Amino acid sequence: MSLIHKFAAFRAFARQAGALSMPYFRSEEKSKARGLLAAIVVLNLAAVYMLVLINDWNRLFYDALQNKQQDVFWTQLGRFTWIAFAYIIIAVYKFYLTQLLELRWRAWLTGHYTTRWLANHAFYRMELARFTQPEGATGKGHSPDNPDQRIQEDLNLFTSYSVSLSMGLLNALVTLASFVGILWGLSGAFDFTFNGASYEIPGFMVWMAVLYCVVGSVLTHYIGRPLIPLNFQQQRVEADFRHHMVRVREYSESIALDKGETVERSQLDGRFGQVIGNYLRLLTAQKRLTWFTNGFGQAAVVFPFIVAAPRFFSGAIQLGELMQIASAFGRVQDSLSWFVDNYDRLASWRATTDRLTSFEQAISAQIAHDPSVEWSQDATESGAPSIADLTVRLPGGEVMLAGQTLAVAPGEQILLQGPSGSGKSTLFRSLAGIWPFAQGRVRLPASSMFIPQRPYFPNGPLRDALAYPEPASRYTDEALHQALHEALLPDLVNRLDEADAWSQKLSGGEQQRLAIARVLLKQPQWVFADEASSALDPLAEATLYQRLIELVKRTGGGLVSIAHRPSVAGFHGHSWTLVPEPAGAPARYRVQVAATGDKPA
Repeated sequence: MSLIHKFAAFRAFARQAGALSMPYFRSEEKSKARGLLAAIVVLNLAAVYMLVLINDWNRLFYDALQNKQQDVFWTQLGRFTWIAFAYIIIAVYKFYLTQLLELRWRAWLTGHYTTRWLANHAFYRMELARFTQPEGATGKGHSPDNPDQRIQEDLNLFTSYSVSLSMGLLNALVTLASFVGILWGLSGAFDFTFNGASYEIPGFMVWMAVLYCVVGSVLTHYIGRPLIPLNFQQQRVEADFRHHMVRVREYSESIALDKGETVERSQLDGRFGQVIGNYLRLLTAQKRLTWFTNGFGQAAVVFPFIVAAPRFFSGAIQLGELMQIASAFGRVQDSLSWFVDNYDRLASWRATTDRLTSFEQAISAQIAHDPSVEWSQDATESGAPSIADLTVRLPGGEVMLAGQTLAVAPGEQILLQGPSGSGKSTLFRSLAGIWPFAQGRVRLPASSMFIPQRPYFPNGPLRDALAYPEPASRYTDEALHQALHEALLPDLVNRLDEADAWSQKLSGGEQQRLAIARVLLKQPQWVFADEASSALDPLAEATLYQRLIELVKRTGGGLVSIAHRPSVAGFHGHSWTLVPEPAGAPARYRVQVAATGDKPA
């Protein structure tokens, strides 16, 4: 890669880091954020000033030792006491305010990205895209993996690295500016003869420090380059391993019933093998870099003494000056070696920034996504659902339905049926306005509820699971009790305040009844049920369907169901049947509207 391309890549990375960093310092918390940052900068400058004082103290103290000046010795010890005390105060508050800034920044970024991730169904669409447009190994792609890890871990790493590295760089620059003049004045000139001509290099120690660190920085970059993609991949495989363990925990009963422990162990071993394999590659790269950086650092300890020793032994400088030169050289060398010393952390920061940038781009793309379905929900409770010119596609682009126009009248109960895999649930998702691969116009009344195949119940008190997504405080205990009784869950009536993982605690049938209890509690006009009774016995199914029908009749709405059981058809007066189309047709299926019991054409 040429220098021009490297510079362009660096500029692109700097823009990425700036795009992730600036929103917080321009947000509603900008006054606190900028105030903390300014305080940390001032404390860093004060810390450097303390180092300058300590450097000057070195000369006076060691000269006093060499000259056996006891009064100066004790005076300088007293001076060191207050310098050290001031430095400790500065260091403590610099640490405290730095951590406070990182915490506030992380809290704001977490709230910011959580809000954006949950907006416009972005979290759902990103999960769909993850399997059709996966992210590449270096962050290039459409949909990032493990958004939970990016919000929980990557934001923490980004804020920590951004503050520590930027303040470290500032400290290095200020230290360099403060000590380079001191070292220039102390080091003297270097005289040598070449081809009969005499030459003099002023500030020789400064130029040696620059040469030493430039060579070290270039070698560090070439040795440590593999760390960036390896750090990116390590974060990815760690998140994949953790995600699979969470899935084992969530589906523990199913896995136990299927006796799938061996398979799960094999899959976990495989994912952890990727963790170990990549970590070993990362460890090897870090070992190579550590060999060089440690050797570089150890050589820097004696390097200034070697260069300045001839002047000391000739009597040109005293011990105090030699120690001051060594101290100043060390500060200059440390400042110029910032890149060498922080390369490993810079590589991790670069990988984290790349992951967050791809996450930000994916969220922005989903939020800016102009849905092809003109989906609207009436603000009032009047009206009925209507679907016009609806085309539904699969993520791969295959057309399932084309140009369908459908309507539901108040008082109707419609059964949506068709072969397995024909897209019945996908049609429901299109009606709900969450399926991104659809075109057309959908209108739903405000008082509409969907019962998904797999209902979601948040962990916590049962009353929260029943009222979700509304707060349970909106409903009285009497209303909650009545909904549970009507949904044939009398055993749960006295457990409203019991906290548990209800998605795992309850059986499949109990979960379906609790989802129906949620509908009976909220009293919507229009109910869309996707296999809402598949785990119920015939008697419970008949009782609950009858109560759902009574509900929508009482509220002036209707019911649309997906079901395969023949017994469910008796609760519906009309049917929408997905009928396969012949080869060459615009879509795989069409919707045949008929009265229940009529044979589709």
